[in-house]
Amino acid sequence: MFVITLRFADKTKAPQFMDGHSAWIKRGFDDGVFLLAGNLQPSAGGAILAHNVSPEEIEVRVQDDPFVAQGVVSAEILAIAPGRTDGRLAFLKAEP
Repeated sequence: MFVITLRFADKTKAPQFMDGHSAWIKRGFDDGVFLLAGNLQPSAGGAILAHNVSPEEIEVRVQDDPFVAQGVVSAEILAIAPGRTDGRLAFLKAEP
């Protein structure tokens, strides 16, 4: 499982690349990789909870985000090995 933070580096460029970024997020959900996406408060960027991919695959996916590619945000990928979960999230413990 991965937590990805996308912190604004140049927020002024965000409107220019928003459509591509939104399509990138949609693709992550459509592919079954993204579980959650939301804003970092207050207006600091975004965060994504992802699973079901290798570290190499998540790195490539993150680099494909137009916000990352165009320097709108800087990305940090944190790998988490779930040890305890609420029962509703037990599927996360089965990941490699």
